[in-house]
Amino acid sequence: MSGVLLTLPENGTGPRPSPEPGGGRRRERGWERILRRRQADPYLLAAVLFVAYTALGVLRYRRMETRSWDLGIFEQAVRAYAHLQAPIVDLKGPGTNVLGDHFSPVTALLAPAYRLFPTPVTLLVAQAALFALAAVPVTRASARLLGRGPGLAVGVAYGLSWGIQRAADFDFHEICFAVPLIAFSLEAILRERWRAALLYALPLVLVKEDLGLTTAALAVVVVVRARRVSPRATQWAVGVAAFGAVATLVILTTVIPAFNSTGGYDYWSKVDGADAAGPLAAWHLKMRTLTWILLPTTGLLALRSPLLLAALPTLGWRFLSSDDHYWSTDWHYSAVLMPVVALALTDAVATARRSRRAWLRTHAPKLPLCAAVAALALTPSLPLAALTEPTTYRVSPQVDAAERLLSTIPDGATVEADIGPIARLTSRCRVFWVGSARPVTPRYIAIDNSDGWAGDPVQYATTLHPGARYQVAGVAAGYVLLRLQP
Repeated sequence: MSGVLLTLPENGTGPRPSPEPGGGRRRERGWERILRRRQADPYLLAAVLFVAYTALGVLRYRRMETRSWDLGIFEQAVRAYAHLQAPIVDLKGPGTNVLGDHFSPVTALLAPAYRLFPTPVTLLVAQAALFALAAVPVTRASARLLGRGPGLAVGVAYGLSWGIQRAADFDFHEICFAVPLIAFSLEAILRERWRAALLYALPLVLVKEDLGLTTAALAVVVVVRARRVSPRATQWAVGVAAFGAVATLVILTTVIPAFNSTGGYDYWSKVDGADAAGPLAAWHLKMRTLTWILLPTTGLLALRSPLLLAALPTLGWRFLSSDDHYWSTDWHYSAVLMPVVALALTDAVATARRSRRAWLRTHAPKLPLCAAVAALALTPSLPLAALTEPTTYRVSPQVDAAERLLSTIPDGATVEADIGPIARLTSRCRVFWVGSARPVTPRYIAIDNSDGWAGDPVQYATTLHPGARYQVAGVAAGYVLLRLQP
């Protein structure tokens, strides 16, 4: 018997085959190990990214380097949900329901975790997990279509993309829920799992008011891809597209105004350019942002994929605006675009293999690695580079002193605060935004006056609340705490 050696078992019951060295069964186990490693790549990459994003956000919070009031706003909303209350956000004004500002009921999903761990760190960790989770469908879909190496390269390009890094470095924002939903929906489209793609797209209407249009755009991508192979899926996609568009219209014109004290939507002027020079303002900077979205991430090859249609709603409202926060490369506004361009690159590379153009067949397969190299090359100038600096892991004595000062404020107290103290107080106090007269006279005012912006803090407090008498209760590391006198 060729290729098989007969050996006598120790119990003497009869001969049995003994595999040759390097035989079929051993080779099969080797391929199984390779397959398992390939299947594990997306999850290992996601785990590494989760650790990196978490370290970035939590260490910055620990150093008291909060970038805006958004972390406090979302903590107030989630804290209310955790106690089964309406999402009142006093930072936006006493008694303000956050659903009248932005329609993001999805943040209620964080309530159970926050109830167990009532700290803004819970929000930062959840955001890191959601951004990292999106790497799973991005890497998995890319590996299936392009192979293990190029697939992992696309996953790295997504995970280190400037849009995700900027968002992970920006306190907390509800769009972190949209990023994995979009990624899973696009993965399902690439697998021709039309129903799954539509089901992943539908919850976007609960993430933010504009994302219903992204739901519609994802459904349009399904129509484009499924129209020749699944008429039934096409019909469902047309229905989902209509639902997304109508949901956006209803939320903007009816739902948000119903919760808003003015009966309107506060951001119309920022989108239509009524507060500045119009949508053509700084058009050259907007084109620069568009170049950043497409060039280092995909080498412009993503323009060949219909998956890029999913980016149009977000690009549209951003570039209609004259508010530089919307169209710049800062903050979190480009995060939802990163899984779109990553998987559009994957789709374009896969289809380029069948192109009649020899140069495209030759060079397109190199772009996943180029995108990963570009992301790595840019990282030293992006937020994750901070993890290589020893100062990132140190808490200064000034921070300790400021925290001790803020800890003297009793739980449940009313406090007006600026950005510095907000995130240290919203988990246990009723916090208002400082800066203008309010109908509530707080018991405490806490500000970061390290650059002297408030001048004489007592005089500033008197300006905010005429007739109220405040005195300095403590000063530490530039932070000033004022207490209302009887």
